Amino acid sequence: MNHLTCSLLVLLAGSVFANLLAALANDGLPSGLDKRIPLTTSRVVGSPEPPLMLRAKRAWPATSFNHPLFIGRDAGSERFLVVEQAGRILAIPRDQSQSTTNLFFELPNHDLYSFHFHPGFATNRFIFVFANGPNKLQTNSTGVVLGGTNRFNRILRYTVTAEGKANPASEHEIIKWWSNGHNGGEMVIGLDGMLYITSGDGTSDSDGNNTGQDISDLNSGLLRLDIEHPDPGKAFSIPKDNPFWNIPGARPELWAYGFRNPWRITMDPADGGLLVGDIGQDLYEMIELVTRGANFGWSVREGNHPFHAQRKLGPHPVTPPLIEHHHAEARSITGGVVYQGSRFPELRGAYVYGDYGTGKIWAAKRKGHQVTWHREIADTPHAMVGFSEGRAGEIFYVDYAAGQLFELEPTPPVAKKRPPFPKKLSESGLFAKVKGHVVQPALIPYSVNSLLWSDGTHKERFIALPGETQITFSEGAWKFPEETVLVKSFALDLEAGNPKSRKWIETRFMLFEQNEWVGYSYRWNDAQTDAELVEAKGADRDFRIKDARAPGGSRKQTWHYPSRAECMTCHSRAAQYVLGVTTPQMNREHDYAGVKANQLRTLAHIGAFNLKPDKAGVVKLPKPPEKMASLTNPYDETADLNLRARSYLHANCAHCHVEAGGGNSAITLNWNTTPEKMRLIGIAPLHDKFGLADALLVAPGAPERSILMQRVLRLGQGGMPPLAKSLVDEPAVKMLGEWIRGVKPPEAK
Repeated sequence: MNHLTCSLLVLLAGSVFANLLAALANDGLPSGLDKRIPLTTSRVVGSPEPPLMLRAKRAWPATSFNHPLFIGRDAGSERFLVVEQAGRILAIPRDQSQSTTNLFFELPNHDLYSFHFHPGFATNRFIFVFANGPNKLQTNSTGVVLGGTNRFNRILRYTVTAEGKANPASEHEIIKWWSNGHNGGEMVIGLDGMLYITSGDGTSDSDGNNTGQDISDLNSGLLRLDIEHPDPGKAFSIPKDNPFWNIPGARPELWAYGFRNPWRITMDPADGGLLVGDIGQDLYEMIELVTRGANFGWSVREGNHPFHAQRKLGPHPVTPPLIEHHHAEARSITGGVVYQGSRFPELRGAYVYGDYGTGKIWAAKRKGHQVTWHREIADTPHAMVGFSEGRAGEIFYVDYAAGQLFELEPTPPVAKKRPPFPKKLSESGLFAKVKGHVVQPALIPYSVNSLLWSDGTHKERFIALPGETQITFSEGAWKFPEETVLVKSFALDLEAGNPKSRKWIETRFMLFEQNEWVGYSYRWNDAQTDAELVEAKGADRDFRIKDARAPGGSRKQTWHYPSRAECMTCHSRAAQYVLGVTTPQMNREHDYAGVKANQLRTLAHIGAFNLKPDKAGVVKLPKPPEKMASLTNPYDETADLNLRARSYLHANCAHCHVEAGGGNSAITLNWNTTPEKMRLIGIAPLHDKFGLADALLVAPGAPERSILMQRVLRLGQGGMPPLAKSLVDEPAVKMLGEWIRGVKPPEAK
């Protein structure tokens, strides 16, 4: 070893030691990074798509509400009326600069959903209110509480006084029926003068009462009543042309059935068509054009797709939805209005509706049952639950989560020209050098405890925080600042088991902007010098892999570049959008160029979290990482088997299979869910049994009878995860099989 070499080694050793000393966290333990470098080069802002037609702006900006559900015009004045869920209707002036609210109506101990004025209001002063209640516990004949609630949908008619308030003393009940969840919630009077009322399946999940195809009750239906010619002693009569008069046991009040939760109904004045937004459960949201005797299939079907396929259909064939949205782009549909105004000429006659889960708004025109024009017109960050049209052609909607009202306005030309959205990685400002995959030094590398299966690819991950902005830390999901980009790159070994054959195939960005996450994919070129933005619909590419185990020594592997909508199937509201950058996933050591340190300590040390200093002025985590949750590496055979299995299910399945999430198996697979609340062990499958006798989702001690094993073993139809899986995760199959063999029956615990 010559003198120069020795000198260099001494210098390098001294440099590493100095960096290690400098990078001690406030608790005296190692931090992988000494300081944070502000990111100033990112050009990942905006969108590659042209601006949408409309955008949202706050209406009545000085006024907020408590869980508003509905907005509509007051038939007796220029005012608007806003329904608050907890039993109140408030009147607000047409002048949006005013903040005054006046109580129009209150019904204690009920939830209110909507109202509808009688067409003859000018003379009879009638208003109809859709209520659900009363909120009281079930008791037996001796008054002993049985648990749960005994609630009814109630359609109530009131008279509005000369002072402009609904008179509670004038209450006249039109009809009521049991409903304890998925209540529907709206009324409309058709061109025929009949009152149409929506009704959901009355439960909170999966049609637990099996009422969707049962026409002997009023749940899951659209009711049609004649309120102008009531039978003696009643508030209505049943029209003689209702479709189910001649079916024994059927409720003649029904006009159509097979709805899950018909959330908002409107009538198209052009032809009297009844348009309903029907909230789905598993994977689809529906807009339905309701006709006499129609059966929309719930819960045997969800739109055009099987749901409880083993259940019996009602006595009518299934009517397909007019429009269907996959959960990749819509999560909880909100029916809208048929626009009649002139402010937006392009929309006249169009059905304008939106989605509570994604904030997107669409418009559709139809001719009969044929959709002739359909487009997305706005993308908002709002949880919309009701639409209304103003007298001047405005389109208003209600944001349930924020308790605010909004209206749509034309998207103005961009005043300040922003740089174009990067079409190549080299244009993103996040890479110092694309060839060689060298990111900007301001990007923060990270790794996760439990990997999402991605066909065995190698992955590298980075957090790009703009400027000196900070993350709001919690022990679960984190809140990121605007214009954060999460970067993940995928590399594929073109010779199985040989890292030297590794090539980059994709880099994904998750961009947080306008309080919303959006995913973008870039496809690397063969020369490994750059990657180009994949079009919105996604793409596939086949690779030839040398593999001694394959026939002929090679095999084809298809890599799927997800569409932008598909990205949000996993990165959903139910999963709080970000999957890997959470405390349980990030609470682990990461190798920072030779220095191994806990990631939470490192991020706190460099000021990436907006943590408050203690009394001594020292910024620390709320508690040491050792006392916070941490997932387990499922592929670590030395770790606890139960923790490995739970961590695998959390990373690969829980983002869909959560309570009220996208998975209709009604299982909850988060790592911290107690076994009895998972609804997984010893539970019969709701869907395909794959020909297995005595099949259970997880059959204790018997992987061969466990549907979970069938799901992870399968590719394509029935396989899980359902997206971007072309290879079976064999180590996970082995691990899950061992876990199931050790699972004890629930009764043995």
